[in-house]
Amino acid sequence: MQHEAHTEHVHHDAHHAHHAGHAGGAGWATATQATLHCLTGCAIGEVLGMVVGTALGWGNLATTLLAIVLAFFFGYSLTLRGILRAGVGFRAAFRVALAADTLSIAVMELIDNGVIAVWPAARDAMLDDALFWISLAVSLVIAFVVTTPVNKWMIGRGKGHAVVHRYHD
Repeated sequence: MQHEAHTEHVHHDAHHAHHAGHAGGAGWATATQATLHCLTGCAIGEVLGMVVGTALGWGNLATTLLAIVLAFFFGYSLTLRGILRAGVGFRAAFRVALAADTLSIAVMELIDNGVIAVWPAARDAMLDDALFWISLAVSLVIAFVVTTPVNKWMIGRGKGHAVVHRYHD
């Protein structure tokens, strides 16, 4: 535990000057990269949850809840993987992942599932129906477009994926 705190402190100090410039504003490229990272985890969880729930004949609510839980799981897992590789202990890495990804994943899931909910017949489409895959892909694209400015705003304030970038340099 003490080593974990020391590692964080040293790592933070070594990169403070580099990241101080990010606090005043974030570029669209950085926000896009952060959102693509979030989209990857969300898409894995969302697609897996929808496929499993639909294949098992679950109702829309159960399938959607499974997809959301898996989206958060895979979103956090991808971030954790990178932070753990940097030598950060699990508890500290988990806290960083929560701080970095929660708002981004929540917005992405809200938009993604909202699009599916209002798309006529998309919620009842089956795996062999083109509407299932088209509506899922379109909903993820719309979620990406809406979430990117959220991530830009967060990174510009030293939050969200700005926290994660301290462990990637």
